[in-house]
Amino acid sequence: MTTAELLQLFEQGRRRCHLVGSESAGVVVGLDLEGRLFTALHGDVLNRVNPEALLGTCTRQRYLNPGGDGLWPAPEGSRVGYEYSTGAWRVPPGLSSARFEVTASGPTSAVVRAEIDLINAQGLGVPTAFERHIRLEHAPDALTVHVTEVIEYLGAGAHPRETLLLAPWTLCQFDCGPGCVARFPDAGTGCVWDLYDPSADRRHCQDGVWQAQTAGGPRFQLGLSPAVGYVEFVDPRRGLRVHRTSGALPAGQAYVDLADRPPQHEPDGPPIRFSVYSDPSFFMEIEAAGGCPRELTPGCRLELAVTTAYAREGGYAR
Repeated sequence: MTTAELLQLFEQGRRRCHLVGSESAGVVVGLDLEGRLFTALHGDVLNRVNPEALLGTCTRQRYLNPGGDGLWPAPEGSRVGYEYSTGAWRVPPGLSSARFEVTASGPTSAVVRAEIDLINAQGLGVPTAFERHIRLEHAPDALTVHVTEVIEYLGAGAHPRETLLLAPWTLCQFDCGPGCVARFPDAGTGCVWDLYDPSADRRHCQDGVWQAQTAGGPRFQLGLSPAVGYVEFVDPRRGLRVHRTSGALPAGQAYVDLADRPPQHEPDGPPIRFSVYSDPSFFMEIEAAGGCPRELTPGCRLELAVTTAYAREGGYAR
């Protein structure tokens, strides 16, 4: 899909968007689409795009996943997660219906913000504001997207981590198929594990680098420990390489277990810095997660600096 075609979809769906950079090398921010970021290089959108999400409406029974690069609250499941306030999995309507506004902008930068009320699986209301601070660096055949992800706690009362667990979690989506892989460095025993179904037959480590096949097939998701330094996606069909890393957490914050656990369960899995998700419907995600302090106090800002570098081998190739 070209950048022009994506912008036309936003117009057709009557959804606001904001272009950072240019149609040739830039990011389209879906202001009425969860604040999702769609990166384009040589006029070609590199992230997955789901046209149905731009033209349709999410309901409790049916979530239309937009693609792009989204900011979600972690954890997903457990008794303090945010996808089980009704007892069954759903994306919070406060997020899927959020209307972001541009609070600052320049030729290669922007800040967008939306107030989003969350409810965790225990029924605790969590008023927040989501911010995405975006800055671009363009080079021949490459575009680096720097985003500081922020979830600001707007509640009037303080809560310990055991009652209110919250962290920023950014999920960057791509179409995938034959030959597509995710890569990340080996960081010793326990640096990678399966969150759900086993994937041992689809990943291996060679010369200090893990490689996982993301070419459709059975669903799997990998958790990567805080010792892992980066994660990347390679699509040889498009000559595309996407390298993602994140900065150190603010003082006093620690990584969380973001897994999709039943709402009766504790969030007691290992802490996750990065994650790789592969879906049977031929899309995948490289994810980065932030942290949470021991106590959330009014005005607390949970920040995560993420750098995602997109590169095309040989220039334009759709």
